Amino acid sequence: MKTILVTGGAGYIGSHACKALATAGYLPVAYDNLVYGHERAVQWGPLERGDLLDRDRLAAVVAQYRPAAVMHFAAYAYVGESVGDPGKYYHNNVTGSLALLQTMCAHGIDKLVFSSTCATYGNPVHAVLDESHPQAPINPYGQSKLMVETMLRDFDRAHALRAIALRYFNAAGADLEGVIGEDHDPETHLIPLALGAAAGKREPLAVFGTDYPTADGTCIRDYIHVQDLADAHVSALQALEQGAPSGAYNLGTGEGRSVKEVLDAIEKVTGISVPHVFGDRREGDPARLVADAALFQRAFGWRPQHSDLPTIIRSAWQWLNRTAS
Repeated sequence: MKTILVTGGAGYIGSHACKALATAGYLPVAYDNLVYGHERAVQWGPLERGDLLDRDRLAAVVAQYRPAAVMHFAAYAYVGESVGDPGKYYHNNVTGSLALLQTMCAHGIDKLVFSSTCATYGNPVHAVLDESHPQAPINPYGQSKLMVETMLRDFDRAHALRAIALRYFNAAGADLEGVIGEDHDPETHLIPLALGAAAGKREPLAVFGTDYPTADGTCIRDYIHVQDLADAHVSALQALEQGAPSGAYNLGTGEGRSVKEVLDAIEKVTGISVPHVFGDRREGDPARLVADAALFQRAFGWRPQHSDLPTIIRSAWQWLNRTAS
């Protein structure tokens, strides 16, 4: 059984990737400092508590488990916080990733799947974004991820460390078996905030902007089920094992859903109308962010299987009710 080191393996997407790895026959070793991750989310392999910036601890874990490859999720990911404290994001996301890459090289590990983001594109120029879209991040979070993508290309050229960067759009939903789910603190994502409001566990949802140039005036986003994301990571890993070259790919569905459409879908799934209030637009929120993921689909034969809006909402609702009980 091959061992895979999963940085950030106690987090939202990382823990789902650990489950997907175990299902595919790998042993995932979660390496997480538990600042935002949850120990209870690590159920498919060992948890090693540590920080990427603690090079001695990282090297010891790598030497102990001798992973065949790495999935790299560990990062700070709050856009607003990154604007107010950019040093925190560059130190953790960029310097931490550099420490990881150097540790991999020192131990002869030459395959990595990287959790990147559509935030590397910045303000969209086109209605649907493919990988040729200019990368011009508008916040330090997106910039930090773009800097890591640059490092990956350089490490490939210098050290033959092959890496596939996956630029997510809007991850959503929860494990379809109800074992793990989204549990951020603070929570900033639309669907868990809306479901929390519907359940009476949060304040009414704030809808920012109703005058966008969209059919109903609210923002449009591309929501992809977290299990589809996790499966895509396994597909990328298996391609690297078969000799695939480095690359960067979008992960999304190609279908945009507005905030109002999400609220209507929540009411259909739960039978509860989401309490909400309308506010002004937030600075930096584009009207539409939708992925063209055809490049990844063609290269790896992956297709989203669970990313229809009712399935996303139903899984997240079940997770919310399970954690409440």
